[in-house]
Amino acid sequence: MSNMMRDSQIMALIKDENLGYMSDMALELAQMADDSGLTTLAYLFRMAALEASTANNVVAGPDDLPHQMTSH
Repeated sequence: MSNMMRDSQIMALIKDENLGYMSDMALELAQMADDSGLTTLAYLFRMAALEASTANNVVAGPDDLPHQMTSH
């Protein structure tokens, strides 16, 4: 049972690192798009970076998830 817990913790860490990398890469791409005058593309990359960093926070603290949801 401890092996399963350890494996899930390792997977959470790997997911955490991947999301951080995705966020950083999206911000770099947004800057390149800005430099090229592609403002719409830059905006989309910034949204992707925000999404990745938000998902990163949810991985770190899943207890906060219900509080972040909004009703329409």
